[in-house]
Amino acid sequence: MTLVTGQTSIDNLIDFKALTKQLNDTSATSAADLITPELIKLLKDTVLSIDEGLKSIYKNNGDVNTVVYGRSNLIDQLINTIYNYLFKDIDQEIALIAVGGYGRGELHPKSDIDLMILLNEEEDQKTKDLLEKCLMLLWDIRLEIGHSVRTIDECVDESIKDITVATNIMEARLLAGSENLFDKMKEATSADHIWDSKSFFQTKLDEQIQRSGKFNDTAYNLEPNIKESRGGLRDIQMIGWVAKRHFNANSLNDLATEGFLQDDELKTLLEGQHLLWRIRCSLHYLAGRREDRLLFDYQRDLAEEFGFKDNEVNSKNEAIEQFMQQYYRTVIELERLNEMLLQHFREAIIYADVDAEAEMINDSFQVRNGYIETTNENIFKDNPCAMLEMFLLLQEYPEIQGVRAATIRQIRKYKSNIDDSVRQSSRAQHLFIKIITGSRGVTHELRRMNRYGILAAYIPAFDSIVGRMQYDLFHAYTVDQHTLFVIRNMRRLSVPDYCHEFPLASGIFQHLTNPGLLYLSGLFHDIAKGRQGDHSDLGAVDAKEFCDLHGLPEKDSNLVSWLVNSHLIMSMTAQRKDISDPDVIGIFAEQVETVERLDYLYLLTISDIRATNPKQWNDWKDKLLGELYNKTAALLNKGLSWKNPAQQSNREINISEVQTASLRKLELQGINSHQANELWQTFNEEYFQSHTYGLITWQTSLIIDAKQNDALDHPLIQTRVHKSSNSIQLLVYMKDRNRIFYDVVAVLNKNDVNIVNAQLLNTTDGYALQTFRLAPANTSNEEMSSIADQITHNIKQRLNNDTDAPPIQLSSSSKHKYFSSPTVISFKKINDKNTTRLKIETIDRTGVLANIAKAIIDCNFKILSARIATAGEKAIDYFIISTEQNDALSDEQQNNLKEQLKELL
Repeated sequence: MTLVTGQTSIDNLIDFKALTKQLNDTSATSAADLITPELIKLLKDTVLSIDEGLKSIYKNNGDVNTVVYGRSNLIDQLINTIYNYLFKDIDQEIALIAVGGYGRGELHPKSDIDLMILLNEEEDQKTKDLLEKCLMLLWDIRLEIGHSVRTIDECVDESIKDITVATNIMEARLLAGSENLFDKMKEATSADHIWDSKSFFQTKLDEQIQRSGKFNDTAYNLEPNIKESRGGLRDIQMIGWVAKRHFNANSLNDLATEGFLQDDELKTLLEGQHLLWRIRCSLHYLAGRREDRLLFDYQRDLAEEFGFKDNEVNSKNEAIEQFMQQYYRTVIELERLNEMLLQHFREAIIYADVDAEAEMINDSFQVRNGYIETTNENIFKDNPCAMLEMFLLLQEYPEIQGVRAATIRQIRKYKSNIDDSVRQSSRAQHLFIKIITGSRGVTHELRRMNRYGILAAYIPAFDSIVGRMQYDLFHAYTVDQHTLFVIRNMRRLSVPDYCHEFPLASGIFQHLTNPGLLYLSGLFHDIAKGRQGDHSDLGAVDAKEFCDLHGLPEKDSNLVSWLVNSHLIMSMTAQRKDISDPDVIGIFAEQVETVERLDYLYLLTISDIRATNPKQWNDWKDKLLGELYNKTAALLNKGLSWKNPAQQSNREINISEVQTASLRKLELQGINSHQANELWQTFNEEYFQSHTYGLITWQTSLIIDAKQNDALDHPLIQTRVHKSSNSIQLLVYMKDRNRIFYDVVAVLNKNDVNIVNAQLLNTTDGYALQTFRLAPANTSNEEMSSIADQITHNIKQRLNNDTDAPPIQLSSSSKHKYFSSPTVISFKKINDKNTTRLKIETIDRTGVLANIAKAIIDCNFKILSARIATAGEKAIDYFIISTEQNDALSDEQQNNLKEQLKELL
């Protein structure tokens, strides 16, 4: 056995002299017998010993450098041993070369081993046979080999065509064979012959920009790729590649020696690389394969491995969130350094021959080659407010392309000088307010301020949300990134070119008296996330203090504070309550009080939801929020108190208006008022309150037509597509019986169709009228009609079959299984309507809604309406229910239903 036990380093981990002897002892008498089953087993055991030995070292002391460099070293020796065994009698000149990460001498536990076989000419048959045997052997012993076979000319040609090939070859390292051939290849592919340092830098920079776009242009994805995302290992490697091509630097230490890296920057880069290496190494061991994504699957185990613990009182996910914040803060710092050093390289490479004169802006700043810089290195030291001034200048002079490297370095050095004395100075306050209330470039400069750490330095509370994630599927970004996306969305509403996206919101924005107040509410709305207590309440206090400190009028400070405190109420009202109910509108109007507040709140709400998660926003939410805004604005403009007795008569007037409008439209279709009124007498008032005249007209004409054609012996099922909201309306009208709602939901569930709203009516003549608003998943407008037809067909089949159906087996998506959340069931009696509101929060799984419906029906209760919402991994469903006698549920009935629900969920 070649494994040497009891090691804490790779020294003598494998006895390669003994391995060589064993190989020679198995040596065959003919080339055909070079590779035997015994030899394969021997080498496979050696690979296993290497892997197990390194894993043991890592688990014992967490020494990732030993694993990464040690694995490369041991694989070097193993491949050399195999090469010397197989190619000892070869005549052709050949070089076996490590390229890519392996060429750098870095191999993570499950990383590919990239080899290039370099030939002086096209291989002869003997060489070709041995190469095939060699590669087959390496695969047989479980090494993940990537390989290429090239001549020097082919290396040059491929490198010219593809810069990734040139980059791999640039990191090439000779493992075995002809040193002379290797040196010739290195010379032929050097910057003197192909890819001079200027073109290499520009192309690699374009490659990084493209990679950044592929990974959503942010380092803050909740399941980041630690290698490819911004601030990841690729960004560190990028610095090394450019340095090697231009400066012939072989390591980051060489850059420090040359003066391109300062000691603190080198320390940050190496510490950042070490953390990412540890995470990557642990990911490989946890996954048992090459895995560079920090998936939810592994985050809890990694948090524990890195020493983070949950605070059960505060958060059961605190350990994960702290671990991920450490990761995000690290990559943010690496991203900053990457930008600074690449700008440094740009100045040294692209503008090396350009002797541009500086254009003065003022005593503190000037522009050189399109980039802003300080006029001397002590500007920020002597006047910290100048850091804020620089961002204002970048906002006012959009032609400036960015910040020079030396100035970025000065920001890094002196940003800690922004202390309370600076924050309380009128100069700093004036500069910040000018930035956030500017007519252009607000989002761009706030992002840049965040990237350079100035936003957190100026607003200390902001620092706690930098890199802070929430361990759920609802929030797709870290809190700081989400905040800046909110402001981006607000700014987009101000641009005429985008007014077609949200016409109502864009129109409201144009009439705001002070858009800067909206941006401030966006900046502070989540600033207290992660603190103990209600983040809306705490954030409102922070916002008020900030506004007062910055000299805003009391009225404006109060508005911003109220918006932060109330930033969730509009989305919760629209998505979780029945906004067709005048009482709901009245209560919301009472909370908002004025149309001005409503305007700002509406814009904050849609900007917030759209910045939370790209999958959370849809046309239906847009419609709901718009409807809530319009109804509330109408009530506030009338100046009516919703509790005023006049409201009851007003409600009756509304019903009369809806019926009159519906009758006019029906008459155009040949249906007279007598026919319509005869049908409507079997409906209740809530039907006319909760439906538009367009929907009432559509349903009335369908039902009357079915009656006239004696077609109601079977269920009447009809759908219509609403392209404006990318949704489908579904009508079910049939003789009442148990389980209609359950049967419909079961079919929709099977067809992967989301229900966002349902209204259920039991008519006085024994029919059930059920109206659904549907939002099919991942469906374009063009596909809606065929989906609607399929839904109609499948529901007809199900409802024509009156057999009982078993509960649906609940199944979670692959991601939902990592989130544990108890099912919460609550009841509230609605006294004035003698009904009960049921609220259920549970993990969203296939079949949840159908099984809720089954539980309610099995307990002999009636479902009057349903409002369905999801928030990431959570389903939050609301039902208005009653007993069969049209009473609210008693305490005992509530308890029975709760037990039934828990059993099914």
